[in-house]
Amino acid sequence: MADSSEDLKARRKAAAAESTRWLTGRRPSVADALRKLADVATDEERDGYGSGGEVALLESEVAELLGKPAAVFMPTGIAAQQSVLRVFADRAGTQRVAVHGLSHLLVHELNALEEVHRLRIERLTAEPRQPRPDELAAIPGSLAAVTLELPLRDAGFVLPTWDELVLFAEACAARGVPLHLDGARLWESTPYLGHSLAEVAELATTVYVSFYKGLGGLSGAAVAGPVDVIAEVRRWQRRLGANPYTLFPYAVSAREGLRSVLPLMGDLHDRAVELAVGLQANGFRVFPEPPHTNSFRVYAPRPADKMERAAVRRMEATRESLTYLWRAADVPGWSWVELVVTPDTLAWPVDEVVKAFGELLGD
Repeated sequence: MADSSEDLKARRKAAAAESTRWLTGRRPSVADALRKLADVATDEERDGYGSGGEVALLESEVAELLGKPAAVFMPTGIAAQQSVLRVFADRAGTQRVAVHGLSHLLVHELNALEEVHRLRIERLTAEPRQPRPDELAAIPGSLAAVTLELPLRDAGFVLPTWDELVLFAEACAARGVPLHLDGARLWESTPYLGHSLAEVAELATTVYVSFYKGLGGLSGAAVAGPVDVIAEVRRWQRRLGANPYTLFPYAVSAREGLRSVLPLMGDLHDRAVELAVGLQANGFRVFPEPPHTNSFRVYAPRPADKMERAAVRRMEATRESLTYLWRAADVPGWSWVELVVTPDTLAWPVDEVVKAFGELLGD
């Protein structure tokens, strides 16, 4: 008799705990995380409510990387982006904000923009791709801001080309509307776009970045932009309770991510492309093809429940963790999973990863 879904989840959790090798990396224990923080922290004084210390150093580094005059660090991206969009709405005298229908702002935040700030959402498109200038032009009337998620995670980590990004930014500028980049994974996007972080950020008025995704920090985010806008964002940071007594653990881990992981983004993207080629040649399909970032979707010609059981059995037998949960695809009988290439992935030869995935099909 096959395990129930709950039993299978319990088996996966137990197998993950006993694994000794992880393709996409393992979340460190509390003790390991604290030891690392102690090793990399400076002798700076602690920040006070997000002011000074490691937080100030991080804000300065982010502003320089993004080529913006100022930046503010916050514990969550949700608070960071709510704050900047609220500033734009108050300045413009309208609550209308143009957003992609698959944006994290709409899909994963419990309708916060409307419930908390009464912003009115104008959807650019709901298609699993980046929006086009003509779709922006089709939205009449005044807009407080336009947001662009780079990459669009819920479409499969999809990016525009550089030329498409420039054209979209020019359309916003011609309309006189601030462009805000939702760049939770912007660090991972520059290899495909072929331009530096500052060159990408120059196309927008404000940019949000995250530190716990590709950079592996504990948590935290930053918004960079004009001095006057960031000053107003700080006021909303306070109103939203996003400046606790101290933020130094998050700032320390974020700065370490900038030092140790950011320089690897080109290598991570190259490895993602190599893995995609190998998987495509061995019964799988990938999207996008080739991957736009270090993350992409892998599709298997087998139902999700069977792929998940095969994955868990392999974990139990080899003590190796390959993937997250497999999910049902739109095509009946197929399934998919996100594959995120991390620095840990670089220790795995490409042919070994392809062989391991192939075992899930042949199980």
